Amino acid sequence: MSEYEELLSSVSSRLCSINQVHILSHLDDPSNDESSKLSFLKSIADLPLESLSQFLTAALREEEKLQNSHPSDDTDPDNVIEPFAGNVISTTSTLPDHRQLLQQAHEAGLDAIAKGQVAALLLAGGQGTRLGYDGPKGMYDIGMPSHKTLFQYMAERIRKLEMIANNNNGDGNSIPFYIMTSPLNHQATVAYFTDHDNFGLDVTFFPQGTLPAMDFHGKIILESPTTLSMAPDGNGGIYPAMLKHGVLDDMHKRGIKYIHAFGVDNALVKPADPTFVGYCIQHAADCGNKVLWKCQPTEKVGVLASKGGKPCIVEYSDISKEMSERTGDDGRLVFGAGNICNHFYTLEFLTNVVVPNLGNMYHVARKKIPYYDEAAKTTLKPTENNGIKLESFIFDIFPLSKSMAVLDVAREEEFAPVKNPPGCDSDSPDTARKLFSNVAKRWMKEAGAILVGDVDSDLCEVGPMKSFNGEGLEEWSGKEVECPFSIV
Repeated sequence: MSEYEELLSSVSSRLCSINQVHILSHLDDPSNDESSKLSFLKSIADLPLESLSQFLTAALREEEKLQNSHPSDDTDPDNVIEPFAGNVISTTSTLPDHRQLLQQAHEAGLDAIAKGQVAALLLAGGQGTRLGYDGPKGMYDIGMPSHKTLFQYMAERIRKLEMIANNNNGDGNSIPFYIMTSPLNHQATVAYFTDHDNFGLDVTFFPQGTLPAMDFHGKIILESPTTLSMAPDGNGGIYPAMLKHGVLDDMHKRGIKYIHAFGVDNALVKPADPTFVGYCIQHAADCGNKVLWKCQPTEKVGVLASKGGKPCIVEYSDISKEMSERTGDDGRLVFGAGNICNHFYTLEFLTNVVVPNLGNMYHVARKKIPYYDEAAKTTLKPTENNGIKLESFIFDIFPLSKSMAVLDVAREEEFAPVKNPPGCDSDSPDTARKLFSNVAKRWMKEAGAILVGDVDSDLCEVGPMKSFNGEGLEEWSGKEVECPFSIV
């Protein structure tokens, strides 16, 4: 029996068992060559076919529950939204006991890194399309003097942190760098890192998963006779992808205990941040969230809160005006912990708590999905929603946490999003460049440097290999530094 015949037999049997055999109905069309038919069968064989019905049923059940609930309904204890009441501390606090705790957290994080217990996990599936760049978003250059990409900044911060944790001893433990790509940018991302010798890091790549779209009756949709309509499963797909591609097993083998996960579109992100990691370790947290406190009630960002007594991210549209404007004794917004996709997990939590609950993580997204029309013998684009895509979010696992720790950080020090095209007045390369430059100038002034020249320049840079967080710049104390500058 040929490879094709064996695969056809196996796939047909699986599809029959779940009542989805219709997707093979055009396999024998004369226009399909052997190569395309074999590729089609392989793409089907790789899917979690037997779990699709469970995913869809759970997602529809959750959709119905949400449609029938109201944030103001306090009669249902599972629906009550309250401020997060767990461990929260701010890096901007000036209280002596807070400063001491943060310093101890930093040291605990460095100790864990030195012991080889910490991994960095990057969500890098995005493309640079909105930035006008044809390629992985991580390969985008925001325009600093060194012309380093987002990938390079992150990689060099990890390399510098390794050196700090190991007291500049090159023989110490590394910080494994795991990068989740997408099917669209996987090859380009791997090639980029290969061309740069992985920036001296221990890097592992794995692609985000995709799931087939289904019609409203749960039937898988064909886009062409030998192509399924597929869609990424959301950034929450990082968990099943880590399981599928052996990332969790690899972490276990390496002795990893703690994971810091973050998105690719923040030019100021601190990978494996020892203060954040150490803070979570100190509080025996199974999950952690680094947040930015909202300045205005109207900021359209999801916030960390408690729903039914469990931590969760609540969208701004699900919070009443009164709730969004409510302040505490310190004058800050009670519902102010803005989510920025910057998370901590223990490996034990991911393995023993998250993985067993993966089937309940998906949400329904009703979309206009191109489909193959048998009568017209072509792919049609519907004008109305005709199907369902399943997606999940990275924070969907928060309610599973029994001990969450939250670190509130300064916006101007740790958040420079790169999402909108050049010229936009928010979240663009221009605004990121200014934030990046302001950090460099602040570090230099704190080190005792005297800035002269164009002190308002947005082209001032201190490279990651020179300093991870403002340390190691003492040589400029008392010296004039001409702006703009590039110290890399």
